Parts: sequence; C-alpha cells; structure tokens
Amino acid sequence: MEDQIAISRIKQGDPGGLEALVGVYQVRAVYTAYMIVFDRSLAEEIAQTAFVRIVEKIQQFDEKRPFAPWFFRIVVNEALRVARYQRQTISLDDDPDEDVSAVARWLSDPQPQPEKLVEAKETQQVLLAALKRLKPEQRAVVVMHYYFEMSEADMSARLDRPVSTIKWWLRAARERLQSLLRSSRMFEDRD
Repeated sequence: MEDQIAISRIKQGDPGGLEALVGVYQVRAVYTAYMIVFDRSLAEEIAQTAFVRIVEKIQQFDEKRPFAPWFFRIVVNEALRVARYQRQTISLDDDPDEDVSAVARWLSDPQPQPEKLVEAKETQQVLLAALKRLKPEQRAVVVMHYYFEMSEADMSARLDRPVSTIKWWLRAARERLQSLLRSSRMFEDRD
C-alpha cells in the first residue's frame, strides 16, 4: 500500500492505515533506533512509540512531502531522547584496525553473504562496540549518513539543527571511530 493512501486512512481514523505503515517501516525503524541505543528491547519500544506519534501528529504531516524522512525524524529524535538517559560506558578490549569506511560498508549492507557470515559477525561486533562509544548525537548522524545516505542538509532539516552542528557531529564521530578502529589488532594483516 502506498504511503499516501495509508496516511489518508489514518487521518480518517482507519487503523488499517497504521498497520500498512508498520508493515513497511517497522524493521527499519527498529534497526535505526538500535543503531542509536544498542538495546533491542529499547529499540522496539522506540519504534512502537514512533508509530504512536504518527497517529498523534498525522494532522501536522504535509502530504506534499515524502513520509519516510518525516517518520524517521520521529524515530531518531525518540532514540536520541532515550539514549541521553541511557548513556553507558562500554569497554573495548579489541578495536578494529580499519578506517571508518568499514562502518559505512557495514551500515549500508547489514546482512552479509552466507560465505562471509563468521567474519562479518566479528566485524559487526567490533563496529557496534565502537559505535557504542560515540555520543548519541554522533551515532545518529553516522546512521543517517551511512545507512540512509542522507546529506548534511537533509540531516540538518530532520534533526532541526544547523548544518554546522551536523558537520561537527559527523566529523567528531568519524575522528572518534577512526581512533577506535585504528587502535585495534583485530584487522591486522591476515594471510
């Protein structure tokens, strides 16, 4: 079902419209939230809250604009709110000795091919551990930039922050990830 039809149904009070949007966006919403809070049950709660917010705020939605960016702004903002309360220190015994492009590759293809599953699992664990070390705002821009392929201007609009702030968060995140990933021995030359 097309987003616009589902939105019209929600505005008319038809729960089937929300069900249609949940079917289309639930997995990505949970994944997006997870990449910010790193807790599956919290990510699921965040996604659920975002869908509730759709119903609450649907009258504010401009139907001339695409639905997905509006919805994921709700998801990211809710995840950031939760992450601020949840800040934890995670220790890294092993950090990857690979540059930030590994994060981009992993975020753009979170489901590895079967023949690379074991290596990909190790890589994912290390990258997730490194991402956990970032501030929630930095995690959000990394996910939005590399997973959703959003521009700095789009992120600025979605997060309601100046482009300069988005650039700062993204730069700081890249530098921190690069530092964490370079200090590791996991990806040393393998023969």
